Amino acid sequence: MDKKWDTYNPRMNELISLRQAAQISGLSVNHMRLLVSKGTIWGKKIDTFWVTTQEVVLDYVSQDRKTGPKPKNP
Repeated sequence: MDKKWDTYNPRMNELISLRQAAQISGLSVNHMRLLVSKGTIWGKKIDTFWVTTQEVVLDYVSQDRKTGPKPKNP
């Protein structure tokens, strides 16, 4: 997980579902799950639901990223 999220502790009223996060970001719910599981974005499981915050999602989508397949190392 990105170092800046190590001590991240949002309020309950700031939490959104990964479905809502997907709608905000334009990414799929499955991709949002992947980002949380890899620690790329902050997320937490509460009971049976995974949640994150709008702040986290907007921070992620504001980063410059290269899309498409990653280059293979020879």
